[in-house]
Amino acid sequence: MASVPVRRLSRDLKRQRIHDRVRMRVSGTSERPRLCVYRSLDHIYAQVIDDTAGTTLAAASTLDKELKGKTGATREGAAQVGKTLAERARKAGVSKVVFDRGAFLFHGRVKALADAAREGGLEF
Repeated sequence: MASVPVRRLSRDLKRQRIHDRVRMRVSGTSERPRLCVYRSLDHIYAQVIDDTAGTTLAAASTLDKELKGKTGATREGAAQVGKTLAERARKAGVSKVVFDRGAFLFHGRVKALADAAREGGLEF
């Protein structure tokens, strides 16, 4: 009797499916754009996106010129990205956002970024 192959999903495909479920409920408008977070093993990225217009209003990551080398995949690095993003979003005229954690748990680096963005003046 031959064994039946088990279809295994890649880690990225699982993450994408979870993110799709989150995105069914979270959407950004011009009044409250979406603060989207992506974290990799080495870096963390965040964007403020207006989904109705399909534009990115502000973005920050640990790869930015002023943050590169000083930060990395740490909570401190995520906090710096959150502060930088909040500053750039306020310059773009955004004060209220909807938080999109993606497929990542609201814990650790994602939480540190969110807390720093709140301290920087974003409301969500």
